[in-house]
Amino acid sequence: MAPAPQSRSQELINVKLLLIGNSSVGKSSLLLRFSDKQWLPEDEASATIGVDFRVHKMEVKGRKVKMSIWDTAGQERFRTITASYYRGAQGVILVYDVSSRESFEALPRWLNELETYVPAEVVKIVVGNKLDKEYSRQVPTEEGKAFAQLTGCLFVEASAKTAVGVTEAFNDVVTRIIDTPSLWGEENPKASSKAAKAAAASTGRLRTPDSMPGNIDLSQTLDDEESVGCAC
Repeated sequence: MAPAPQSRSQELINVKLLLIGNSSVGKSSLLLRFSDKQWLPEDEASATIGVDFRVHKMEVKGRKVKMSIWDTAGQERFRTITASYYRGAQGVILVYDVSSRESFEALPRWLNELETYVPAEVVKIVVGNKLDKEYSRQVPTEEGKAFAQLTGCLFVEASAKTAVGVTEAFNDVVTRIIDTPSLWGEENPKASSKAAKAAAASTGRLRTPDSMPGNIDLSQTLDDEESVGCAC
């Protein structure tokens, strides 16, 4: 007798997430804390070379989710390597360091890059990391929250060191993705791909008020490959 078909709640949802942001903001530390429940002191951690990768399974809103999480290098010299990994992402975690205004002021540049490579409906969250460095904070909570609201992103402050806000950040992104069925396969995949490319190609540069850091124009280049896998 053939096995009974799985109910919708039993179906495994595959989700691709990206961690982006300047170098040294703690992207790898956030991923390590979330996936392995570990934390490496800054003097023991090394910069990501190209792209790191983790798979994590969890249950959100009664749905089983398999998360493929890509940790991208923040250094400019790796941008041509990591740009291809934007393709197919359903969620993006933009990370800055609350004790580094420079990393916060770089967020519009990262958002401009997102507009080049991913469709508008992709879920985005701004994460102010290193909350444990409250004594040297340079970016107030309200400023980070206001930027996230202005740019249509979710927002949370976190600390990979103390684990505060880390699980919340990933849960919030996945929850919003589940609430957006077109991101995880409810529509025809080819139609979704074409729509994604059209949305990405039609976007202009990010508009920010004079009080925000400046804009950067990026080339609107998309190739016709449906997906890019890890060659390792």
